[in-house]
Amino acid sequence: MAKNLRNTSTITSLATFFFFFFLILAANADENSNSFSRKLSPKKLGLKREKLSHLHFYFHDIVSGKNPTAVRVAEAQTTNTSATRFGFVAVMDDPLTVGPELSSKRVGSTQGIYASASQSGFALLMAFNFVFTEGKYNGSTLSILGRNPPFSAVREMPIVGGSGVFRFARGYVQARTVSFDLKTGDAVVEYNAYALHY
Repeated sequence: MAKNLRNTSTITSLATFFFFFFLILAANADENSNSFSRKLSPKKLGLKREKLSHLHFYFHDIVSGKNPTAVRVAEAQTTNTSATRFGFVAVMDDPLTVGPELSSKRVGSTQGIYASASQSGFALLMAFNFVFTEGKYNGSTLSILGRNPPFSAVREMPIVGGSGVFRFARGYVQARTVSFDLKTGDAVVEYNAYALHY
């Protein structure tokens, strides 16, 4: 009788073991066959040590004249009566230069949008790419997404990504207004970008 109980107990243990073993195999097989993602080794992508790069340039936002580089594409019905111009959206393809003069060497463009996104004070939502065309950065981009209160002396916005040399980029930019023409709305803004990348 004791022998039969031991045999029954052993058979039950083996059956339980194989049940869970096959359950785990089935779950793994299902996970692998239907998965749209996988883990990768950074070394296999050629990623070594992160570097910190500092870039310095000037952004020219030209909204006046025959060939503006930033144009308003949308606005709310109340935008023109709002003290903060709340609700307008502009698209830009602004030149980036080495110096504050538009005639200085061009190093790229700022392409994206900005919108008046505050009812209580003038602040812009900025979503744009610095598209570089010079030297080792030619064809690379840095992506910025953040809040820009343009009447503050220094504004800080996060770098949320990049491409080319700046793949996996993160960091921040600081913006300082160099000049703003109240009559035309044109502006020159100095940018310092600090990017961690591989």
